[in-house]
Amino acid sequence: MNSIRPSRRASRPLPPLQLLALALAGLGAAASASAAEQVTLYTTREAGLIQPLLAAFTAQTQISVNTVFVKDGLLERVKAEGARSPADVLMTVDIGNLLDLVDGGATQPVKSAALESAIPASLRGADGQWFSLSLRARVLYADKGMKLASFAYEDLANPRYKSKVCIRAGQHPYNTALVSAMIAHDGAAATEQWLRGVKANLARKAAGGDRDVARDILGGICDVGLANSYYVGQMKNAKEGTDARKWGDAIQVIRPTFAKTKGTHVNVSGASLARHAPNPANAVKLLEFLVSEPAQALYAGANYEYPVRQGVALDPVIAASIGQLVPDPLPLTEIARHRKQASALVDKVGFDQ
Repeated sequence: MNSIRPSRRASRPLPPLQLLALALAGLGAAASASAAEQVTLYTTREAGLIQPLLAAFTAQTQISVNTVFVKDGLLERVKAEGARSPADVLMTVDIGNLLDLVDGGATQPVKSAALESAIPASLRGADGQWFSLSLRARVLYADKGMKLASFAYEDLANPRYKSKVCIRAGQHPYNTALVSAMIAHDGAAATEQWLRGVKANLARKAAGGDRDVARDILGGICDVGLANSYYVGQMKNAKEGTDARKWGDAIQVIRPTFAKTKGTHVNVSGASLARHAPNPANAVKLLEFLVSEPAQALYAGANYEYPVRQGVALDPVIAASIGQLVPDPLPLTEIARHRKQASALVDKVGFDQ
């Protein structure tokens, strides 16, 4: 009697096509598992500023971060990649750049109790399309010999500062945002007059970077100028004897205010969940980590920025040199709304010429 034993049939080798199918299935499962433990970040921020935060995130979660540093054209790159984009999180500086990502259709909404509890409502999109991660104030650098108990942004146009003001280009986003805020507060006509007054007070062409304001104060070229708050920490914490430390030691720092609101102009760094994020769950984990107390402490201690989360200690130098912020209550979206008008005014008065 002929019969086929089950054990022998089971021991026969599988046909090559079946073996290939199983191998591919195994590779696919391994790839899926690997993808679940990574997240891809597109950012315009400097590597030195963001890497300590990303390293801390990976150490805590075991999720690796593939970081793509994009100097310019972040929105254009993501739109060109379309649904094939590997980007999970989009990170940039300046509220205008952040809202450009939203308006350009490059983001998607996030609903997260952790994000909503950590970030004040005024510093995130009502629909969850964008989130502020840190703050920077537009402050006044002044010669240490000057007696200045307070200062208003409007004072920069006062003739008593004739040939005493240094500032970077008016078309730089840091300054365009300030001009936008002036338009929102005082209207276009008054802002144009203010810009003309500031231009008349310039000690040199509006150019260079924020730290160059401190450099030129040390060099006797000017007495006052506007710059971002975090550069104060970078310079005053720099190694003794370096140029940066000399620049920092040469200045006092005043928190200017708008005459109407008595608040200081602030801008943000922020991030959004990419529209076609392949790893949305890990992307949200990264966003939530970035507003956690440990990450916010890193923003304050390593980057010298102001945390968005309440109760996080400032860098000691920032605390001593500038102190706690009283931000201008103007909504960030209102600042962004006037950016094109601000840019046009800068050109109209020939501010950067």
